[in-house]
Amino acid sequence: MSHFWLIPSALLFLALPAFASAETPLTYQRVDFSTEVARSIANDQMNATLSVELNDKDAGRLAQQITQTINDAMKKAAAYPAVKATSGNQNTWPVYGSSTLTSSSKLESWRGHAEIRLESRDFKAAGELISRLQEKLQMNGISFVVSADTRNKTENELTAEAIAAFKTRAEAIRSAWAAKSYKLVQMSLGSAGGPVPYMPVMRAMKAADAESAPAQDLAGGETRLVVNVSGSIELQP
Repeated sequence: MSHFWLIPSALLFLALPAFASAETPLTYQRVDFSTEVARSIANDQMNATLSVELNDKDAGRLAQQITQTINDAMKKAAAYPAVKATSGNQNTWPVYGSSTLTSSSKLESWRGHAEIRLESRDFKAAGELISRLQEKLQMNGISFVVSADTRNKTENELTAEAIAAFKTRAEAIRSAWAAKSYKLVQMSLGSAGGPVPYMPVMRAMKAADAESAPAQDLAGGETRLVVNVSGSIELQP
């Protein structure tokens, strides 16, 4: 004999709201926004690269010429303690030419390239040294940047300002929604700002020109540093 159990309808109706309440996710008054602060500061560091490129049929003689040129440049740089000079890239490669009688390539000579890199916060001293080095070296490029310690100091100050601006914006949002309070859900920080390129005349100067030419006046310009704060707050009704 089969038995059927009947659930009272009143108990069934009471159970449904409780089940629905357990499955319904809680909703929050969450707001995402960001703030940003910026400051333009003077570039206080100069980076420059000069190079020599020579050609010779004898690879050994070519290496000696390039080494001598770079050694002479480093000796001149040593007279400027405010300028940091280091050796850069150096390489040598063969130069081939096609024979008029055959289609095969023939080794004609060797070509070598070597660099010297300069770094300084004393733009006047750097300009004087560059003028002397261009007697035998070619200017490849100059860039001006904010030095690492100046950038870190400024970004720390901007970070504090950006967070304060974020708090002010959060309080304005809370007030606009007439919420009692808010709590921070998440926050992220970001920064930006790059150097300003400087394009010099890329040529080597003759000895006479280098001796008579005045030291180049270098103007570093400015870099705009930006710190932004983005995050989410949850309004408390």
